[in-house]
Amino acid sequence: MSFLDFIFGFFTGGFGLSNTLNTEKIDNHIQQLNQYDWFKVIYEDEKYHRLFFVNKHVRKYLQSRIRVNNMIRSKEAQRKFFIFLTKQLYKLN
Repeated sequence: MSFLDFIFGFFTGGFGLSNTLNTEKIDNHIQQLNQYDWFKVIYEDEKYHRLFFVNKHVRKYLQSRIRVNNMIRSKEAQRKFFIFLTKQLYKLN
């Protein structure tokens, strides 16, 4: 975060919060998760694959380092992510 970002965030009340997505961070998280078979199966599934690129809710979910780390460590977090993805898939249709 640059000094100008800090000042802008401070004065606009959005300090530490941003509505913009960090594409590089999201792509790095996807790459990290792709090292795990459970994620690879979902990511390579044709019906879910598009969500990783066009769905802002999915991308925002994957922007979080905490969520990604939880998914790596917890089967329950993996299950919740799959449920979340499925809900997003049916919102598109």
